[in-house]
Amino acid sequence: MNATGRLGIGLAAVGRPAYINVGRTEELPEERSVEQMRDATWSLLDGAYAAGIRWVDTARSYGRAEEFLGEWLSARMPRGLTVSSKWGYTYVGDWRLDAPAHEVKEHSLDRYRAQYTETRALLGDRLSVYQVHSLTEDSPLFEDVGLQKALAEATAQGVRVGFSTSGPGQAGTIRRAMRLEVSGRRLFSTVQSTWNLLETSAEAALEETHAAGLHVLLKEVLANGRLAVRPPRALAAMASDKGTSADALALAAALSRPWADTVLIGAVTPGQMEANLAATHLSLNERESDTLAGLGVAPELYWRERSELRWT
Repeated sequence: MNATGRLGIGLAAVGRPAYINVGRTEELPEERSVEQMRDATWSLLDGAYAAGIRWVDTARSYGRAEEFLGEWLSARMPRGLTVSSKWGYTYVGDWRLDAPAHEVKEHSLDRYRAQYTETRALLGDRLSVYQVHSLTEDSPLFEDVGLQKALAEATAQGVRVGFSTSGPGQAGTIRRAMRLEVSGRRLFSTVQSTWNLLETSAEAALEETHAAGLHVLLKEVLANGRLAVRPPRALAAMASDKGTSADALALAAALSRPWADTVLIGAVTPGQMEANLAATHLSLNERESDTLAGLGVAPELYWRERSELRWT
């Protein structure tokens, strides 16, 4: 598969008016009405599909992203597209930039059944993968046998079941989730985790899951825009030397991981996406890879700084 075919487009930043990505607000209309965000989503999806991207990732908590995507799918009827979504968070922002809370997390059987029904109503049989949103080691899912069985039922309906991870304990969560079985069969077939040049702590666990046959997706590969807008000095210098941009170089580093099956990009406009796509033409030598490997920080520091990003 060529490099573009390994890319996916995530809709976290276009399905709702507020999000934490740095460099996002400058690219979007100031008002960010439902109609404007729908138009932005459609433009992004049109550009991604034209460029050869064949994976789209969304979630119940991404505002109206599933709705926008479902409408686009019905209008465009694209072929060969993998659509993944997630359950576990509920969007509660009421389309306000200044909402006191934008999403609420709950990993329960009732929440799963309700959100699976909602997702199916919007995406129909185009839903390919349904993932637990931001699984952590303390999630009640690990002890809820009824919930595990309900998730396994989706497999019989032709939907792959997966999970995403967040937080400094990603590696432990991944390994624990890999061991879950229902009726003697592994429950999960995909995993979506944060990996970027600043936060690499899940790398070994993700390599193990890939070797075990799970489909590995990388998210937040630009550290919610921080690597693009305010890159570390070494990354900016290397990008300048190679005649490229920091975001393309950071994405190229993700694509250089052979265990990464799909690398998600979080662009909000076709222009941002085009800049990201330059990554598919880049390669890294051993010295460059070693230099970039030195950018990593302690996971606790990374996730603390991420938690301080403002919803705007």
